[in-house]
Amino acid sequence: MTGPDQFAEAFDVSRETLDRLELYARLLGQWQKAVNLVSAKTLPEVWERHFADSAQLYRMASDAKRWFDLGSGAGFPGLVVAILMAERGEGLVTLVESDVRKGAFVREVARQTGIVVDVASERIESFSTNGRISETAIDVVSARALAPLDRLLELSSALFSRNTLGLFLKGRELRSEMDEAQRRWAFDSTIVPSLTDASGQILQVRALRARTED
Repeated sequence: MTGPDQFAEAFDVSRETLDRLELYARLLGQWQKAVNLVSAKTLPEVWERHFADSAQLYRMASDAKRWFDLGSGAGFPGLVVAILMAERGEGLVTLVESDVRKGAFVREVARQTGIVVDVASERIESFSTNGRISETAIDVVSARALAPLDRLLELSSALFSRNTLGLFLKGRELRSEMDEAQRRWAFDSTIVPSLTDASGQILQVRALRARTED
């Protein structure tokens, strides 16, 4: 996958969605000169390394209405999800990112593309859902390359309810991370190969709960 045409074919998006992503890519290139948003070497491959990598998560939960993305950085995967979600005309993504410069970038992309998102510029450890959720449960919690799985589950556990789906982009060390995490956490899981990285894997997590000591 080398560019917007291949992305559009792979993910069956509208011209409006493609225009928004093209604007996102331009802004990423402009802001990267002043703010280290992503690894510079990935900019020429933004459609695959960042956009498609994020979009594959949305395809796993395309009916989600409340989506929380932890450690969003420059908006991956959360802002890409929000742009794809806008095509459906409903849903809201909350992006939690403590770096205020990256948060400012995400807000600017959202403003220029006309996407409504909720950006929380705070550390995940101190993040509170107060005022962000009424009676609507969180459908999806996502993260990309944020932390080892045990720590990631600790950070996200408060966001899980019975039907919440965790979508976590992980690398080749996933199996050993799962072994470590399962000492403290019980969960139902499915592992799906990444579409964009031969060594990448997507861990789907449901029914997350802390193990109790015997």
